[in-house]
Amino acid sequence: MTINFQYIDLDTSAALTTYTEEKLQSLIKKYEWLINCDVQFKKENSTKEDGFICSMELSMPGPRIYAVSNEKNFEAAVKETIGDLEKQLKKRKHTFSIK
Repeated sequence: MTINFQYIDLDTSAALTTYTEEKLQSLIKKYEWLINCDVQFKKENSTKEDGFICSMELSMPGPRIYAVSNEKNFEAAVKETIGDLEKQLKKRKHTFSIK
């Protein structure tokens, strides 16, 4: 699977890129039919504690899957987003196994 990173109005972070790639490995191992993942990071300027946004879009056979999280830091946002993608992938895998 190819992973594309985009940092919107942020400096590129090698540590965050590596962390995200490691977390995505669990999805790659379980779902071999994944083709591509587009990851975006951006910081929302707000007075709230959160504002670190991570969005991911997975390409695969059929419709794409998308998830986004707004958390207190990027690591938490990555975990939450991958958790949301995992739920959607379980449903998608079920439809693949029925056919």
